[in-house]
Amino acid sequence: MERALAFVRDEAGFAQVTTIDRAGFPVVRTMTAFLAPDWSVSLVQRNTHRRLEQWKRDPHTLVSWVGTPAPGASNERPHVFDLGLLPPRMVAIRGLAEPMPPEWTVAVYREQVTAQRARGLDKAPLRTDEQVVAELVGVRIRPVRVRLEGFGVGAQSHQWTVRREPT
Repeated sequence: MERALAFVRDEAGFAQVTTIDRAGFPVVRTMTAFLAPDWSVSLVQRNTHRRLEQWKRDPHTLVSWVGTPAPGASNERPHVFDLGLLPPRMVAIRGLAEPMPPEWTVAVYREQVTAQRARGLDKAPLRTDEQVVAELVGVRIRPVRVRLEGFGVGAQSHQWTVRREPT
């Protein structure tokens, strides 16, 4: 669904990333996440976060982007309650976190920071490749299940299992 990919890329911005803590509870935080056309998610983050230990214990992850209703959205027949609102759009990727090697992290960092700076977004520090390797870590979320809401007619949702060959 190209509209869902465009929504994440051009409108939604930040994602909510959910991991599982030591006690088995979901932990959610807002962060930058890059969705690829194959529904995998690339994350590059500082190497000090607790979520890195959470992923070592349990790689199950949910990444979601939620935003304004689609133009022309309707909610003519709510399933249970009528809130008087239009349903938001949502893209949710359920998957498994995989730590990535430093060269992958550098490549994703370079690609994304170059694109951001080309759009005039230059407030984040610019790191050398050596700083990226020393300060940041890359994680890829290998998709298992995709769910899209707000991209169909009315309350229609789309979901499917992503089948991948073992790596």
